[in-house]
Amino acid sequence: MFENRTYRNRHNKDGLVSFDVTVKETNLNIQADKEMRRQAIEAVLQCRNMLENYIRHHPGFTDAFSPVPMDETAPDMIREMLAAAESARVGPMAAVAGIIAQQTGTRLLDASNQVLVENGGDIFVKSDTPIVFTIYAGDSPFSMSCGIEIDRQKTPYGICTSSGTLGHSKSYGKTDAAMVFSDSCALADTMATALGNRVAAPEEIQPAIDWGKTIAGVRGIVIILGENIGIWGPDLKLVRL
Repeated sequence: MFENRTYRNRHNKDGLVSFDVTVKETNLNIQADKEMRRQAIEAVLQCRNMLENYIRHHPGFTDAFSPVPMDETAPDMIREMLAAAESARVGPMAAVAGIIAQQTGTRLLDASNQVLVENGGDIFVKSDTPIVFTIYAGDSPFSMSCGIEIDRQKTPYGICTSSGTLGHSKSYGKTDAAMVFSDSCALADTMATALGNRVAAPEEIQPAIDWGKTIAGVRGIVIILGENIGIWGPDLKLVRL
């Protein structure tokens, strides 16, 4: 069962075809130049099969809340998850939504110039134009009233969100939203989790951002807790919707 993700009604990009794909626990909203449901399902199945096969042989992978050693024999997707977890100092499964979005989107780029793949708030993006991402942050006054604008980027990127007050993911913090912008969806996903874990009070927002911007590959950060917001990144612009 999936929660009713009504926020998806607000983020259709002009000129693209929007469709949903569900494979087991994975539920994606995809926007592309054309309907590509079959290709997307094949990509998700490939990702999930690779991940499930790895987990069968490495059961500690799913339970770790801290980085596990790099496995040079693992598939590229798994190694990217392990590397992202090491950078963010969290467990590798913190990267799972981001990596599935990224792997699916990358495959669809073979037949579509623009692709957006959203996986529960974790988004892979290849766009020919600037995009405004609506902020969904629960009861915060910034929720659905403000957005983050990112100019056109030459290469694909990820923007991922974690929350201590929304959803089912485990968080040690109380942020309404911790968003990270990176060229890697896996890194954006793990860093959103890590930053969310660090913030339980308004005075912790700035120290969390100061730490996050030292991590190689992080290009932007937004942290929201109630009426408080912190933002960093030369490519990010806070806009009113």
